[in-house]
Amino acid sequence: MKCTTVIDPAREEELLIYAHERTPLVDELERLASAAPTLIGYDEGHIATLSPAEVCCVYTEEGRVYACTEHKKWQLRTRLYTLEAELGQSFIRINQSCLVNRAHIVRFETAIGGALRVVLCNGYRDYVSRRQLKTVKERIGFRL
Repeated sequence: MKCTTVIDPAREEELLIYAHERTPLVDELERLASAAPTLIGYDEGHIATLSPAEVCCVYTEEGRVYACTEHKKWQLRTRLYTLEAELGQSFIRINQSCLVNRAHIVRFETAIGGALRVVLCNGYRDYVSRRQLKTVKERIGFRL
């Protein structure tokens, strides 16, 4: 299968698929392209729509939900468990209060006592809870 990606900010985003027959892969690509949720972020009187691809992580702090992009922190007015269901497989729950975007993970660090910490491209760091450790390893593809 051949794949071509053209980045052009001036054009409308479009996904064009040439296939010999309808397959589960084609169905999944169509589903992903049409069901991409958008997030509404609030910051000091500004409102912006955020695509899940640009969000590094979503976390709760002092009872509020925030989405971090590479350069800014946006407040969301949606519950974390709702976002987890909407964002799908591209986001992984690493602890009770944080979801991270798999595409923005730079590395994992180990701490004293065997704790695992995630480092994202924007510098955000958070620990993987023991409860979520097995799920994170499976989703990332760790083999120990």
